[in-house]
Amino acid sequence: MNKDIIIVIATALASLLAILFAALTAKKVLGYSEGSELMQKISRSVRKGANAYLSRQYKIVIIFFAVMFVILGAMAIFGFLTPFVPFAFLTGGFFSGFSGFIGMKIATASNARTANACMEGLNKGLRVAFSAGSVMGFTVVGLGLLDLTIWLLILKFIVKLPDEAVTDAMLTFGMGASSMALFARVGGGIFTKAADVGADLVGKVEAGIPEDDPRNPAVIADNVGDNVGDVAGMGADLYESYVGSIISSCALGIAAFKSFNAMALPLCIAAIGVLCSVLGTFLVKTKEGASQKQLLSALSRGTNFSAILIAIVSLPLVWYFLKDNWTIYFAILAGLISGVLIGRSTEYYTSDSYKPTQNLAKTSETGTATIIIGGLSVGMLSTLIPIIIVSVCVLVAYFVSGGAGSASMGLYGIALAAVGMLSTLGITLATDAYGPVADNAGGIAEMAGLDKSVRERTDALDSLGNTTAATGKGFAIGSAALTALALMASYINKIQSIDGGAEKIKNLAINNPTVLIGLFIGACLPFVFAALTMNSVGRAAQSVVKEVRRQFKEIAGLMEGNADADYAKCVDLCTKSSLHEMILPTIVAVIVPVIVGIVLGPTGVVGMLAGATASGFLMAVFMSNSGGAWDNAKKYIESGQFGGKGSENHKAAVVGDTVGDPFKDTSGPSINILIKILSMVSIVFAAVVVSFSLL
Repeated sequence: MNKDIIIVIATALASLLAILFAALTAKKVLGYSEGSELMQKISRSVRKGANAYLSRQYKIVIIFFAVMFVILGAMAIFGFLTPFVPFAFLTGGFFSGFSGFIGMKIATASNARTANACMEGLNKGLRVAFSAGSVMGFTVVGLGLLDLTIWLLILKFIVKLPDEAVTDAMLTFGMGASSMALFARVGGGIFTKAADVGADLVGKVEAGIPEDDPRNPAVIADNVGDNVGDVAGMGADLYESYVGSIISSCALGIAAFKSFNAMALPLCIAAIGVLCSVLGTFLVKTKEGASQKQLLSALSRGTNFSAILIAIVSLPLVWYFLKDNWTIYFAILAGLISGVLIGRSTEYYTSDSYKPTQNLAKTSETGTATIIIGGLSVGMLSTLIPIIIVSVCVLVAYFVSGGAGSASMGLYGIALAAVGMLSTLGITLATDAYGPVADNAGGIAEMAGLDKSVRERTDALDSLGNTTAATGKGFAIGSAALTALALMASYINKIQSIDGGAEKIKNLAINNPTVLIGLFIGACLPFVFAALTMNSVGRAAQSVVKEVRRQFKEIAGLMEGNADADYAKCVDLCTKSSLHEMILPTIVAVIVPVIVGIVLGPTGVVGMLAGATASGFLMAVFMSNSGGAWDNAKKYIESGQFGGKGSENHKAAVVGDTVGDPFKDTSGPSINILIKILSMVSIVFAAVVVSFSLL
């Protein structure tokens, strides 16, 4: 058996190991008790709402994928694409959606189990919630690697296409994954924040009842939203980043070295990352009464161990595959270190263990306006460190890979940096997906009337979850920026490989008007996209606010606790609104690159991709960190600081958190998908643009 096929099969086995580990972890989680009958009833309501939402979302998504399959099929018939492309597009979307679906199923099954585990102790609760997050993390990397290796086996070893044609076809399933991720992130983000804003504004601010109070009609919808947005949406999002970085590095490796070894390296790094991440999960544990810093340290222990292990193992891998260019190892190392540093930067600006969030909480003493101003300031300032980190990473990756002598080798190095950053995704995503499980557990503890000590433990885990979620978003955004740069390089290579394309893309100077106009359009896109998604949350939230007010007014005995709220009505409202509102932003993301390409030509598209990547990266960091800081400032006050729960300071912080909700959970995370899907669509329609562009 030849060496190349052994490498692909070994990668496939690593993907199966990830899936097996996820299955065994899921079995372990499901073996824990769900607690009392009331806790089980509440959990079933959340599961029912989440399943109903995803079922209706997938019906809309299927229509979109069917239309795109026909369009891509027609392009294949006319010779613009290979016949495998439409099918690769479908599998990318399917596996992306499936990974999010599995993560959501285990998350909704784990919320009551986590709350019940917190009755025994903080460490038990942490282990159950983290194990549920691990199922999400390892499902994503397992299915991502499996999809990659299946297509590689088919195209290279069965159909026997040239390596360049293999990577061209595989880039298309990245477009399928991006499209699914955008639907999942935007739709789920609108759902979760519409419910959250409605529940907070009417429940906590107007009625003065606690968070997760069972009298609040939007409380179940809020818990459903945590799962469809922060679990299913995040899973599909990072699946897309993961496969996108690997595919783009494979494509650039072939362009730079004309050797399968350069294509095999990112696959093997991803495979080793699975093993290292599995080992890291066993180090996550804590003690009773742990502080937020100690809880963060417990999670960081696992991720840092995995990162260090990958850094050690990657060197002999690089030596084996690219001995004459072994310094490219430092590009992988740069990506790994950058991922860790971006996480630490996000943690500093969003955790209530540090000054920025503590000072933000203090601004609540002078009212709502100052805490809003303070949160915006924290978010804007927080963009500086990540942009420096990514810039240094790009420079290091480019030059240690031989970029001074060969631009294509330097670009390959940048793509490998993205692979390095995402190599620990199994455990990194586990720490992220853990958060919504802990949040739901707190809601169940409140609604089921569990002992105050249980709610204190779930609140500690939830506050940690807010920080890990913000860290995960920073990690996703940083990897998106590197992946988008690699995909931009893949787009240029793709254009140059098409007959007549090299002539159309030879002038990429900034003083070329088409490049400049494309740059402005691209820079504007994240702002337009954020506006569309923010407006969508606002409109959806208005319907929830009106419904919650109606129930408080019309259901006799509800406020006294003598009647049940109509939870299903709020879940249905959020479902209808979010599914309707997610369509326009998704269509904009898919259509704009094609229109820009037809009007301005390939140079205009390159400008658009550059502008969108730069402004999108900054916007995504700003919005995610502002929202995270507002959320944890509220939690800091609720812990007893600056007047505690129910104080005027707390009310101001709740408004700040409400403004920040769509920032951090809808618009911010969706932007990093936007900058990648723009590149993916551009690559897929490259031949059409070369043939029909006006300039």
